[in-house]
Amino acid sequence: MSTVSPPWSYTLQLPHDPRAPGIARATLRAVLAAHDLTEVVPTAELLAAELLAAELLTNTHLHTTGPYALRLLGSEPGRLRIAVWDTDPRVPPAFAADAAPVAVPPPDTETGRGLHLVRACADSWGASVLRELGASKGGKLLWADCQEGALRLR
Repeated sequence: MSTVSPPWSYTLQLPHDPRAPGIARATLRAVLAAHDLTEVVPTAELLAAELLAAELLTNTHLHTTGPYALRLLGSEPGRLRIAVWDTDPRVPPAFAADAAPVAVPPPDTETGRGLHLVRACADSWGASVLRELGASKGGKLLWADCQEGALRLR
């Protein structure tokens, strides 16, 4: 008889603090370990999941001014969704529904590779603009899916 894991999710609320992305990456590692994903998922895929989280979190920290949150969802075995919410409703052009392939910045450029790396490593990605309703703070949710065996640089 096979064991079926129930879906799970974690949300970590973060202040706009330069230490927040590092705290969120440590939380990601702890959640993956708690769900035994560090033994199941190959190291390269774990590194890709950390890269996705790091890039989404860093971009949020650099380009917004309010609080933000890391959300991790495990809806089916071998699949992980990494999402970052912030209060700014503007979706980066690379995450727009009709986005063209992201051009790789020139090698001598120090920034601009983050969303290119997310799109290159994720199985799928997207964005949702959230409307302000009642207690909701609105903003946007950027997400990237990692599927066991599917993570690879494209």
